[in-house]
Amino acid sequence: MNLLYDELEDALGYRFRDRALLVRATNRLAAAKEDGCGDGSAMDGLATLGDAVIDVVVLEHLIAGGMESKGELSVTKMNMVNMTVLRRLAESIELHRYVTWGKGESGQEIWRSGRVLAECMEAVCGAAYLDGGTTAVQRVLAHLGFFP
Repeated sequence: MNLLYDELEDALGYRFRDRALLVRATNRLAAAKEDGCGDGSAMDGLATLGDAVIDVVVLEHLIAGGMESKGELSVTKMNMVNMTVLRRLAESIELHRYVTWGKGESGQEIWRSGRVLAECMEAVCGAAYLDGGTTAVQRVLAHLGFFP
């Protein structure tokens, strides 16, 4: 199992100091419940955090690049950060291979849904934030080719 996380860290371009965060970020709620674990061992909260942190990192990037207009910032961020883009990032590293899915999810190959893989990517970014702050999230996104 550790080799699998090593491989995922290589794909992300980031080494977690607290690997438990990465484990949690790749554990679906259905799998956690099947294992008798609570919601705290699943990715859901990290996905919500990751959603917010990705927005912050993108806005920092745009402002550092000289963009100042509120309207332009909003539109550009909206075009850069969406489920389709996050799904593509997840697909580029085959993130579904590293996620612990519930039995029903696995049987239905639920990761083929754009929303699900995008949420997994958000969870990984939320975990990276807790592990290393916005710098860690920026590093992951840059490594995955998110920024032009």
